[in-house]
Amino acid sequence: MPKFCPFKFLLVTLLTLGFASLSHAEWYKDEQAIMGTSIRAEVWSTDAEKAQAGIRAVMQEMHRIDYLMSPFKEDSELSRINREAADHPVKISRELFDLIDRSLHFSRISDGVFDITFSSVGYLYDYRAGIAPSDTDIAKTLPGINYRHLILNPRDSTIKFERKGMRIDLGGIAKGYAVDKCIAILSAMGFHQALVTAGGDSRLLGDRDGRPWMIGIRDPRKKAGEAAVVIPLSDTAISTSGDYERFFIRDGVRYHHILNPKTGKSALNSRSATVIGPDATTTDALTKPLFILGWEKGMQLLESLPGIEAVVIDNTGQIHYSSGLEPPRPAVQ
Repeated sequence: MPKFCPFKFLLVTLLTLGFASLSHAEWYKDEQAIMGTSIRAEVWSTDAEKAQAGIRAVMQEMHRIDYLMSPFKEDSELSRINREAADHPVKISRELFDLIDRSLHFSRISDGVFDITFSSVGYLYDYRAGIAPSDTDIAKTLPGINYRHLILNPRDSTIKFERKGMRIDLGGIAKGYAVDKCIAILSAMGFHQALVTAGGDSRLLGDRDGRPWMIGIRDPRKKAGEAAVVIPLSDTAISTSGDYERFFIRDGVRYHHILNPKTGKSALNSRSATVIGPDATTTDALTKPLFILGWEKGMQLLESLPGIEAVVIDNTGQIHYSSGLEPPRPAVQ
């Protein structure tokens, strides 16, 4: 009769429990409407309670940032800036100050093609109602678009507009920033595999159960869910901006929300622009100059930035890739 070995029994038991625990790991997910878009969170965990806590933390953080940075909530800090900053310096939270300051970095490297003051004209558009400003109204408000007229005082954490009629809108960077904040929360909670998406901005924590995440870039002229290309990614950020997100068509002209700061009108060089990089704040911001400049000039800008790759679908539907990105496999039809 074989001799009983307590240590061996304990080791086998622990291994069995370990495999059982792994076998019960699964993806937990939720999706909510926040920040004017669809917010989706997915986490991989063996602990259902912890997973749900992580997802709740993501949604709470999205609500917090929306309350801070929404141009549509009258009591948000950003709305207070737009009401008062033309009259006097407005003291704001360091978090909002730092994000505005970072947005100015993207303005400088793009020579003003990324510009949060686009809202000086942008607020005149109503995409749901199909309303676009007249050329006369654009001409009157266009001088308000100039990031150089934003005066930031880092010592006092204040912002001031140098001219009347200016407005700012962080819609071109805030969602990516929110995604980064949520991934940081999940990482601090001990999650190693997760996804957070806010509209066209996503950040991937780790991989998807040992395989890369398969991220599709939407075909701009087909219904949602139909991808033009699919890219395998892990532990990175990806953002897409397209002329199909908020738009209307009038007299054969497509009016969409990605405005050229030089003209105050919808940019016409692209249908969508996708940027892949280390964090979603960066990728979110860079999609706008890439989209507005078009693939040739836009790629020149992005090729000068380390760790950044891109895909552009131009205004004819042709797909272009940055030099360091191998063309991904075509989407399965």
